[in-house]
This record gives sequence, C-alpha cells and structure tokens, in this order.
Amino acid sequence: MVRSRPCSKVACGDDAVATLTYDYADAMAVLGPLSIRPEPHSYDLCSRHSGRLSVPLGWQVVRHEVVDELAPGA
Repeated sequence: MVRSRPCSKVACGDDAVATLTYDYADAMAVLGPLSIRPEPHSYDLCSRHSGRLSVPLGWQVVRHEVVDELAPGA
C-alpha cells in the first residue's frame, strides 16, 4: 500500500497522485502512478500539478495511466 506523500511543488500541500521522472539523455519526461516509495531523483505531484505538466520545447512527455481491468466494457 502506498502511503500518502505531499506534492513536491513548493507551497502545495495536496497529496501526490503521480511520480515524475526525467530522462535527460532522451529529452523525455515520464509521468506515472505514484511510486511505492519516494525515489531520490523523482518528483511526486498532485493531480493539479501533474495535469499542468509542461516540458522544454523538443521534449517528449510519456504518461502511464493505470487502467482498471475490472471496469464494465473492458
């Protein structure tokens, strides 16, 4: 079970829901579900900040989302 962690953005007290990591060599930002534990080179973001994510021009954003396999119609 993932314990609640605050958003990494300064002055934001909301709970984090996603973890952001960067791959500088490939100019890529990867945003996925909240990691099981805090990682030293990643950022935990709340829903507001993960939804507003922007990256430098020329960078790619990869968003991994959890799909509920038990949802009707899946």
